Amino acid sequence: MVNLVYRYLFDADVALEEVEAAMVLALFGAESLYGASRTRLETAQHLDREKRVLVLDASTPVGSVLAKLFTGFLMRELGPDDFRVERLATPPVNSFPFERN
Repeated sequence: MVNLVYRYLFDADVALEEVEAAMVLALFGAESLYGASRTRLETAQHLDREKRVLVLDASTPVGSVLAKLFTGFLMRELGPDDFRVERLATPPVNSFPFERN
C-alpha cells in the first residue's frame, strides 16, 4: 500500500470554516458509500489552522474517495484558485498526529 497523502494549502483570505464545512460534506459522502464505521477507521486528516494547511491520508480506498469529494467541494465553494493541493508519497513529519474522524 502506498502512503499517499494530500496537502491542501489555503490562501489567507479563505475562511477556514468553509474548509471545515467542505470536509464535513465529504465525510458524509464517504459515509454514504462506505458506512460510518469504515469511514472512521480508514480516513484521517489534520487541519493546522495557524499554517492554513490540511493534510489528508488517501492511502485507503475510503481515504481516496474522501480526498476526491473534499477537493470537488472546495473547488465549488472556494474556486480553484484559492487553494493548492500537493501530492506527497509519504506524510510530512509535522502532519501527525492526524485527527481521526
